[in-house]
Amino acid sequence: MRIELKLYASLERYMPASRVGTSFRYMEVEEGTTVGRFLQMLRIPADTVKLIFLNGVHTQTDQVLKEGDRLGVFPPVAGG
Repeated sequence: MRIELKLYASLERYMPASRVGTSFRYMEVEEGTTVGRFLQMLRIPADTVKLIFLNGVHTQTDQVLKEGDRLGVFPPVAGG
């Protein structure tokens, strides 16, 4: 099944090589894949992820992905 992935800020470096520098990527995932498993497949360390949005709604890593989902992943942000 196909989902839309957007990695923000410092997480963009984990975007598969063919799409680095683009704002999003459509990706194929197996049915039943959770958000957490998908992030593991991309080799994104769990401690580098602060917020996860699925179709514009905050979600957790145990959420199962579905066809057409839009996944946005944000790192911790610091500033003053």
